[in-house]
Amino acid sequence: MDFSRKKFALFDLDGTLTDPGEGITKGVSYALESFGIETPDLTQLYKFIGPPLLDSFIEYYGFSLEDAKIAISKYREYYREKGIYENEVLPGVEKMLATLEGNGMTLILATSKPAHFAQKVLAHFGLSKYFAFVSGSEMDGSRTKKSEVITHALDNVPGISAIESIMIGDRLHDIIGAKETGMDSIGVLFGYGSLKELTDAGANFIASSPDEVCSILLG
Repeated sequence: MDFSRKKFALFDLDGTLTDPGEGITKGVSYALESFGIETPDLTQLYKFIGPPLLDSFIEYYGFSLEDAKIAISKYREYYREKGIYENEVLPGVEKMLATLEGNGMTLILATSKPAHFAQKVLAHFGLSKYFAFVSGSEMDGSRTKKSEVITHALDNVPGISAIESIMIGDRLHDIIGAKETGMDSIGVLFGYGSLKELTDAGANFIASSPDEVCSILLG
């Protein structure tokens, strides 16, 4: 693969740049409690990190579309006040971003999280300066599928093309979204996805650390 042609790096947020485990699982637990569902072990809710929340409430708890939307509303009650800050930048991530940008790559955030929340996370951790564009979902629940998020970036970033871009993420949804938009991908093992999940999804490369992401892209 000719990485000299890769000029744009699209990054997932949750599990790829930051560890949002505490905030997301507490938010999901808060939402489930409003339906009378208790979750004593929050690690059981790690499966909610990455995929669109609507899909997860329907898949994992059998919620109807209407109830899933109510659950998301309850989740956001918690997340916008507390959960968004129960988060931390993963070790080595800022160095990775600075290195890639310093070597001429244009960095883009591509997340299923609402763009409004994603921008607040980046600003809170001082990472906004590395990103030329933030592509996320809308608060009304639209554009949550990763391929839609990537397409939104492809439609809005000047000079970008799929062939010159690469998607970096920790879950199968990142890899599948890249494939659906004709983009190569790197699956990272420092988030919430497993090696099997990422290889089965068809990741072109696997990186075990942020430094390895740089090595793959810069040689």
